[in-house]
Amino acid sequence: MGSMWPRSTVTDRRAEDARRAVEAAVWAPSVHNTQPWRFGLRGTRIGLRADPDRRLEVADPEGREMLISCGAALFTLRVAIRALGHEAEVHVLPDPDRPHLLADVHVGARIEEDEDARRLYAVVRRRRTHRGAFRPDPVRPSLLSAMKLEAEREGVRLIQVVETHTQLALAGLTQAAEHIQQMSPAYAGEAARWAPAPGSRRADGVHEVSYPSRPPHTEPDFAARDFARGHGWGAREEPGHEPGNEPGGEGGGGQAAGAPRPVTGLVILVATPDDTPLDWLRAGQALQRALLRATAEADLAAAFHTQPLEIPEFREFIGRRFCNGHHPQMLMRLGVPDGPVLTTVRRPAEEVVYEET
Repeated sequence: MGSMWPRSTVTDRRAEDARRAVEAAVWAPSVHNTQPWRFGLRGTRIGLRADPDRRLEVADPEGREMLISCGAALFTLRVAIRALGHEAEVHVLPDPDRPHLLADVHVGARIEEDEDARRLYAVVRRRRTHRGAFRPDPVRPSLLSAMKLEAEREGVRLIQVVETHTQLALAGLTQAAEHIQQMSPAYAGEAARWAPAPGSRRADGVHEVSYPSRPPHTEPDFAARDFARGHGWGAREEPGHEPGNEPGGEGGGGQAAGAPRPVTGLVILVATPDDTPLDWLRAGQALQRALLRATAEADLAAAFHTQPLEIPEFREFIGRRFCNGHHPQMLMRLGVPDGPVLTTVRRPAEEVVYEET
């Protein structure tokens, strides 16, 4: 049965929805909030490209984290297109001669209302990266199972790390990697370029409103990146949330008596069977798919710890010992954020979109 609308009107609507999908995709998570993507628009088609000028040359020489970030944007395109009422036709890595062209996405035919896609689409802008501790609220086993299933649909494993010594080992590797990276002037300089001083009007990078001024200590303790570089920048804690002020702690009772101590949260590894650009894109899509599910179902947030995966020897060790030979692509903690929800910045869609001819 044909459409009741003139063909030109239907095409115009699909083209407009392509732009709306890009407006959602720019809210995907990316390493250091580099936002390493560009979107070429041609009618109802969207070309997702990596922006190599935004790759972390020191921390990410192969572009693995860049492609994971772009994979998260790709899944956001997919879910937005379905939520807007269309089939999302995706061709990944369509041209070997253009390695930075990661996907060709077409806003396809109309589909029946996809309520699940609409739920995920509705929380795209609410999803936030968390850089602190979590409340001790338990995560429903059914939700964790759903997140694992979401990842499996993309060909990716979500591994919950439960054993205490394994958690401690991963925390120790994170701390060691942070120290090793801070010893490198090149790495420290690169990190500083993506962590502007307070008052910056940049629409990318990790601003002081995006991380706590005093990251709370948890056990086991996963090292936070020093975006403030010792200057004391960062969002101030609300009264009663100052780390170390728990009853009996070193701070002397700033937190209300009997208030629960912040915790590490669930420790999760994201791993793939192979370690190719296609796997990196799949990991990013699985990550965003799981994160949007966690946000929509329980308002959970994730804290990312990429430091040990940026040290080749540590990454190989983690894969061999804790991922059953799979390749770790992300290490994160998950839970209900403790304290206020911090904010982030994004470049407007018009800065990352160009018209294809």
